[in-house]
Amino acid sequence: MRQKRIICIWMVLVSLLGLMGCAGKEDLPRRNSESAEQPQGESQGEPESVYQAPAFADSAFHEKQAEGSDHAMVDLSCVNQGYVAVSATSANRLKFLVIKGDVTYNYDIDSGGTPSVFPIQGGDGDYEFQVMENVTDTKYAQVYATSCTVQLEDEFQPFLRPSDYVNYTKDSACVKKAKELAQEAGDALGVVSSVFSFICDTVTYDQEKASTVQSGYLPDPDETMSTGKGICFDYAALTAAMLRSQGIPTKMVFGNVSPDDLYHAWNMFYTEETGWVTAKYEVKGGEWNRLDLTFSANGTDLNFIGDGSNYSDVFFY
Repeated sequence: MRQKRIICIWMVLVSLLGLMGCAGKEDLPRRNSESAEQPQGESQGEPESVYQAPAFADSAFHEKQAEGSDHAMVDLSCVNQGYVAVSATSANRLKFLVIKGDVTYNYDIDSGGTPSVFPIQGGDGDYEFQVMENVTDTKYAQVYATSCTVQLEDEFQPFLRPSDYVNYTKDSACVKKAKELAQEAGDALGVVSSVFSFICDTVTYDQEKASTVQSGYLPDPDETMSTGKGICFDYAALTAAMLRSQGIPTKMVFGNVSPDDLYHAWNMFYTEETGWVTAKYEVKGGEWNRLDLTFSANGTDLNFIGDGSNYSDVFFY
């Protein structure tokens, strides 16, 4: 089992993708140097320092602060914290559009009024939000629209919180497991390594689900963990939920992987920490690093992952 884990970990971070400078660095998780001294008699396998996760970053729909019509309400009260929330009712199918410039994120939302939360993944700037109702065939009509200017508290906020795509709470089983793993880690990279090893060892790819999954499917990270099965979307959501819950900024990425132009989901995480995390791979601090659990856990040939150039990032959640 140990050999399998090391191989999986080595495969996961072979490619590194540098993006964006760091903002709000003082809020990122750090090592606790005061815990570095090892008590006498304690196993040498214990971490020299103890990872300290920041306070749990949550998201919610605030009805009293939402604006809109009788059938559609949009909550913009937390856009600076990286997310927007919406609640709408209709007898027809509903969609919610998050628009910045020429980039539009198109989401299905519940038509019974259950609130949805989505990230503000385009960074600072002017956004438009639209609730759309299906009127005939594939045609939609606007029910409500609003706009605002976003100034994020820092660039990591959208990737530290729950959303419809990465759905978890403070009491989720996957969050409790992530906390358990984090308590045994010495730093943020140790948490990433432990979460990765856990998912590699416990979740397998669900071929049947992959062949029957319907449009509009949203993963349940706790279900993925309990059943031990999932598709790429499930892997990516579970990874993001576990790492985000421990204060590690994590993107869920959808895009295409060559040479077969496979539409796929994977993850990217951020950390300031540097150095060797475990055997066989090195992670650069201050950069986003590619994390693909589906291929790693299922023994995909390392050449398929390559140097990252065969990945084409399209959407971030």
